[in-house]
Amino acid sequence: MPRLNVNGKDRDFDAEPDTPLLWVLREQLGLTGTKYGCGVAQCGACTVHIDGEPVRSCVRPVSTVSASQKITTIEGLAPNASHPLQKAWIELDVPQCGFCQSGMLMAAAALLDKKPQPTDADIDEAMTNICRCGTYNRVRAAIKIAAKSRA
Repeated sequence: MPRLNVNGKDRDFDAEPDTPLLWVLREQLGLTGTKYGCGVAQCGACTVHIDGEPVRSCVRPVSTVSASQKITTIEGLAPNASHPLQKAWIELDVPQCGFCQSGMLMAAAALLDKKPQPTDADIDEAMTNICRCGTYNRVRAAIKIAAKSRA
């Protein structure tokens, strides 16, 4: 049976090789925090980390992820919403409908891991996720708050 390392645990799954990683995470492993938005890697609601890199899981065939790679979903970002970004998101009431927020948080976490004190240009470049509610100003502000708290 195929196996993935998700949120620090080895997990078995049963899916066709061309099944998108998103569906394995949601349907096989019960990790429903990662969302389906567009199915064509445009919106970013499905963003997870593979070995620390943000990846749009809706178009990533599960067969392209090896058992040695480490997948992190929103459920594995931090226990009890304790990540500085999660705290900043709550402090600033970033989400409106909230649908895109797990993908936004995962993209922002990858950004802060690479650039602990990002500029506005860094944020613009990294945050390609789409928010239908238009909370982009609050996303930017929350990333800056999280960066300061990590410094």
